[in-house]
Amino acid sequence: MDFNILEWLSLIVRWVHVIFGIMWIGSSIFFNWLDSSFEPLKAPEDGVVGEVWMVHGGGFYHVKKKYLKASEMPENLYWFKWEAGFTFITGITLLSIVYYLSGGAFLLDSTVSNITNGQAIGLGIGTLIIGWLVYDTIWNSPLAKKPLMTSTACFLMVIGVAYALTHILSSRAAYIHVGAMMGTIMAANVWIRILPGQTKMLKAVKEGKPVDPAPGLRAKMRSKHNNYMTYPVIFIMISNHFPITYGNDLNWLILAVLIVASAVIKHFLNTSENFSFWAPRSAGVMAVSLLALMFITYKPKNIEASVIDTNTMVTQKAVEKVKFTQVKQIINQRCVACHSTKPTDDVFTVAPAG
Repeated sequence: MDFNILEWLSLIVRWVHVIFGIMWIGSSIFFNWLDSSFEPLKAPEDGVVGEVWMVHGGGFYHVKKKYLKASEMPENLYWFKWEAGFTFITGITLLSIVYYLSGGAFLLDSTVSNITNGQAIGLGIGTLIIGWLVYDTIWNSPLAKKPLMTSTACFLMVIGVAYALTHILSSRAAYIHVGAMMGTIMAANVWIRILPGQTKMLKAVKEGKPVDPAPGLRAKMRSKHNNYMTYPVIFIMISNHFPITYGNDLNWLILAVLIVASAVIKHFLNTSENFSFWAPRSAGVMAVSLLALMFITYKPKNIEASVIDTNTMVTQKAVEKVKFTQVKQIINQRCVACHSTKPTDDVFTVAPAG
């Protein structure tokens, strides 16, 4: 039995990536909930913004949000940053193993474009970098004072990237790169915008200087962005299991619908934890989304279908469904030799790509 190092690396890195992703997204969701759940103290305390009581694991937890003085700085202060860092590192590593080091097997689609493997890799990496730079520039501009307009601009950027990539890369790779771009934005938000703001706040407290609220407010805004992107990114990262989405001719539009739907549902969950509030609204969004997806993916029976012959390209009417016996014949003739459990092909002794 051959030891395929890339396969084992893919398994291990994917496993670790999922673990760190759960830790990061879990803490993000928890802190956004916590921040919106603080209530005023019955007996006001100096510097305390609010408090919240929780019960879990047989104990009670009393959390207070407060502004500290230099004399009150605790000896041990826990930061939530490594989850984001290692999710990003393992994600980029996994992207490289599966898409960049596989000779273009999952990255390219000759029926979509004639781009080379090297060009596709450059495009993929460039998408992650430029995506962050455009997003960050938009939210550092005066447009940030109009969040609805700015959010719309960022959404259109994401969908524009999705449209472009689905017409250059393989559809599966296009989806993953859109998710990787959003994941890069989220990780960069943590390390480039959120953590430096917290560092400035800590420095001011230690030096006994007034704390400038601006960096903290910007950090909170970026944290909120990350919170809204979690559901769309989670879907994209598991989308390779659902070719009904990325395999459609209008895959970019399907992705747009799913991003909007998941972000709106996230908004309902952020707004209220009351089941009677978010459940019916979320169900309504899902129903509308399903109707939209049905409309997008619907194709009449008498559709023009392109049939590829070995010698000529022929366009025929796909009036009737192809019988499975015909499909099985083609599979036996063209696929089984290489892709069976025990390949009989002289060249491919192990099934390529599964």
